[in-house]
Amino acid sequence: MEKFTLRRNVLASAILAAAATTTPQALFAAEEGAIEEITVVGSRISRNSEFENATPIQVMDRESIEKSGYTNLQQLFEKNPAAGNGTFSTRGNNQDSTANGAAAVSLRGMGADATLVLVNGRRVAISAFAEGITTNFVDINSIPLAAVERVEVLKDGASAIYGSDAVAGVVNLVLRKDFEGTEVSMDYGSADGYDEQSFSAVWGINGENSNFTVIFDHHKNSRLSSTERSGLDTANQTSRGGENFRSARGFPGTFILPMATKTTPDSSCPEDRIAVLSVGPVCSYDYGPWTLITPEAERTGLLMLGHKQLTENVEFFSEVAIQHNTSVAQGAPTPLDTEAGLYVPVDHPNNPYGEEVNIAFYRTVDAGARQWSIETDNLRGVFGLRGSIANWGWEASVQRSRSESKQTGSKSQGWVRTDLLQEQINAGNYNPFGGVQNPDSVIDAITTNLVRQGKSELTSYDFSVNGDLIDTPYGTIAMATGLEYREEKASDSPDDQFQRGLIFGTESVSASASRDISSAYVEVAIPLPARFDLTLAARYDDYSDFGSTTNPMAKLLWSATDQLSLRASWGTGFRAPSLAQIGLGDSQESVFFADTYGCEANGIEDCGKLDYTIIYSENPNLDAEESESYNIGAIYEPIEGLQLSLDYWNITQEGKIDDVPYGYVYNLHCNDQNSSICLRDTPLQGQSLGSLQSIRNGFTNIGEQEVSGVDLTILYDGLELASGEIGLRLDYSYLAEFERVELDSTGEKFITRDQAGEYEYPQHRWNATADWTFDTFSFSAGLSYIGEFEDTPDIDFDGNLDYESHSTRTVDSFVTMNMQARYIGFENMVLSLGADNIFDEEPPFAIGDGDTDLYGYVESQHDPRGRFIYGKMTYNF
Repeated sequence: MEKFTLRRNVLASAILAAAATTTPQALFAAEEGAIEEITVVGSRISRNSEFENATPIQVMDRESIEKSGYTNLQQLFEKNPAAGNGTFSTRGNNQDSTANGAAAVSLRGMGADATLVLVNGRRVAISAFAEGITTNFVDINSIPLAAVERVEVLKDGASAIYGSDAVAGVVNLVLRKDFEGTEVSMDYGSADGYDEQSFSAVWGINGENSNFTVIFDHHKNSRLSSTERSGLDTANQTSRGGENFRSARGFPGTFILPMATKTTPDSSCPEDRIAVLSVGPVCSYDYGPWTLITPEAERTGLLMLGHKQLTENVEFFSEVAIQHNTSVAQGAPTPLDTEAGLYVPVDHPNNPYGEEVNIAFYRTVDAGARQWSIETDNLRGVFGLRGSIANWGWEASVQRSRSESKQTGSKSQGWVRTDLLQEQINAGNYNPFGGVQNPDSVIDAITTNLVRQGKSELTSYDFSVNGDLIDTPYGTIAMATGLEYREEKASDSPDDQFQRGLIFGTESVSASASRDISSAYVEVAIPLPARFDLTLAARYDDYSDFGSTTNPMAKLLWSATDQLSLRASWGTGFRAPSLAQIGLGDSQESVFFADTYGCEANGIEDCGKLDYTIIYSENPNLDAEESESYNIGAIYEPIEGLQLSLDYWNITQEGKIDDVPYGYVYNLHCNDQNSSICLRDTPLQGQSLGSLQSIRNGFTNIGEQEVSGVDLTILYDGLELASGEIGLRLDYSYLAEFERVELDSTGEKFITRDQAGEYEYPQHRWNATADWTFDTFSFSAGLSYIGEFEDTPDIDFDGNLDYESHSTRTVDSFVTMNMQARYIGFENMVLSLGADNIFDEEPPFAIGDGDTDLYGYVESQHDPRGRFIYGKMTYNF
C-alpha cells in the first residue's frame, strides 16, 4: 500500500475525535516511529494508523470526556448531535416507566433497539427491564465512566460486521487497560435543589509480560422533584397555554348512584376541579407535584482487567466487571376507577347518599405516593486467548454476562390492594368521602408489599482470525473472519398481585423468552489502483426463533490528494424481534386521549381527556426488521491544522415492529359496547356506551421508515493565541427526513408521514467547543444547540396523529453553554472547576404529547436541571 504522511492518513479518525486538543498522534500512535495495529469500531481488521476509514466514526477520548464535565455516559450521549429521539436517561423515570433507573442511546433517533452498544467490541447483556414495554437495550449506566478509555461511535449501519441491532450505528466503549500506578479522582456538583458526587480509583501493576488493572467507581445523586422547578410541577398547563392533563381519578372522588344517568362528583370537590367525561362530571386531580424530574440514584462498580503472555505467541486476557445500581421511582397515589369494582354499602357510617353507591373514580391520597425501590446487579466476565501464527492473528474467547433487576414496593410506599380496601370500606373503617385522611392503622390494613423481578443473560463464544492474504502492486489484501455463538435469555416477572388484578394505576410488564444464535462473518480489505481502498464484508446469522439472514456490506475510500479523501459505504442490516417482543405477556401502558365515541353517544359536547389503559400481548408471528443504509462523504484538509468532514447518510427500514396505532383500534372497535378489544363498563341508565376501561393492542411488522441527513465536522487545532494554543471544533447534524409509513386512522390504507421537524425530531443539532491551553492552565467552553420543532403530534388528542394535516405552535430551540477551567500546576494533580448550562436556561415550553410529556416540557430533548456547578480533583501517584 502506498505510504502517506501519518498526519494525513489518520485524518478520518482525527477529525471525529471529541477533543479539539487531542491530536491524531496522541490518540493512535504508539511510540515515536512505530505504527500500532488497532481495531476501531466498524471493522474486524486490525489496521495500522495509516489506513483511513471509509465510514464516519466519532471518537471521544478520555481527556475530552473529562473536559466535558459529565459524570456518566447518559449525559455524554444526550447532547451528542448524532443521537436523537429514543435516547433516554433516568430523567423522567417515574413510577409508570418500564425501565426505571436505566439509560440508553439512540443514534439517528431510530430507537435504542436500533443502536448496538458494545464493550471492548463485544455484546453485553441487555437491561433486565425493557423500556416502553418492548424496547430492549444495553443500560449504559451499567458501565462506569471512570472505566472508559474512549468512546467510539460508528454513525453507519453495520449488521454485516456485528449482526442484529446495528441499524443506525454502533457505540463501542473501550475500557482502560495497561495502567500502572494509582489514580484517585473526586468530584462534586450541584444545581438548585440537586447535587451529584463521584469517586473513582484506578490501580495497575505491570509484571513480566503482563498487566493487572483494577478500577473502582462510585456515583451518587440526590432526587430532583418537580416542585423544585416552577411550572413543571403541575399537569394543568392551561395557564401557560397548554393542556389540562389532570386525572379523573380524583381526591375527593366521583361516584355512581343507583339508576343514575351520569356520574356524581363528591360534594366537597372544588368547582375549578370539575371536568366532564363521556360518563359525566368528575372531580379531577393534579398528580404533577408527586413526580420526580430525576430520581435519587447510587451506582458502584468494580472492573478488573488483566493479560499475561503465556508463550512467545500466545496471550491470556480477562475482563471481570461488577456493577450495583440503586434508584427509586415515584408516582402519585393509587388511581382507581370502575374497573376496580369498589362500592360503599348503604350502612357505611360516612355514606351521605343513604343508598349503596359505586365508586367511579377515586385516588387513595391518604396512602401516599406509590414508590419503587430498584436494585440492579450487572456481572460480566470475559476470558480468552489471543496469539499469532505467521502473519495471522487469532483470538478465542468466552463471555458470560448477566443483568438482574428487582423493583420492590413496601406497605409504607403507597401500594393499595383493592380487595383489602373493599374490606375496610365494608367494615366502615375507611371513609372515601369528603377527601379525608384516614387513620394510619387503616392505611396499613389496605396496603401491601410488591416485587417485580427481571433477569437478562448472555453467554457467547467467538473465534476470529485476522491477517494479510496477499501482496499486490497497490498494497496488501487483508482479511478477518470468524465464528460466533451466543445464547440469550430474558424474563420480566411482575408481582402476582398485578396478575390477579388487585393493583391499579401502574403499568405492568410481563415477558419471558430465550434463543440461540450462530453466526459467521468475513471481511476483506482490498487496495486498488489510483489510491482506492475497497472493503467488502458479509455476515450470516441463524436465529433459533425467527430464522436466518445474510447481510453484505461494501465500503470504498479514495485518497484523491494529500488533502482530500472521498468515501462511500453501503450495506444491509436487520434487527431481530426483541426478547421482550417475542415473549410478551399482558402488559399495560397509559395514554391520555378523549373517548369521543362515548361522549357522542351519551350527549357530552365538551369531551374531556383521561389516561386510558392500553393492554399489549405477544405476536408469535413477528419477523425481523430489514434495513439498507448508505453513506457518502468527503474529508478535506485545506491547510495544516484545519480539518473538515461532510457526510450524507440514508437509512431505510422495512418491516419495522411497532404497535398498531391505538387510534385505529379505537375507531374500529370502541363504538361497540360488546367489543372484546375495546372494553367498557356497563352503561349507566339511559346511556348506550359505558365508561371506557382499556383497549387491547399488539405489535406487528407494520412500519417502514426512511431517515436521512447530513453530518458536518470542523476541527481547527494548533492555533496560537496569547502564548498558548487554542483548538476549535464544530459537530453539526441535520435531519433532512424521517419518513414513516403507517396505517391511517381508518386502517384502510397506508400513509407517509415526515417527522423531521415535528415533535421530538428537531432538524438541527450541534455542539461547538473551544479549548485554550496556556502553560499550566487550560480553559474550555462549549455550546450545545437543540433545534426547534413542532409541538403536539395529536392536536385534538383523539388517538390519531394529525401533525401532517395540522400545524401547531413551535417548541423553541434550546441552547446551553458549558465552561471549565483546569489547573495542572500542582505535581501529579489536576484541578477542574466548571459549570453546565452556566446561564441557567429553562427548557422551552411544550404542550406535550399526552403520554410522557405532560408537564410543560419535552423530557426526551430538554434538561430542566438548570445551572450545574462542579469541581473535580484528580491525583496520580
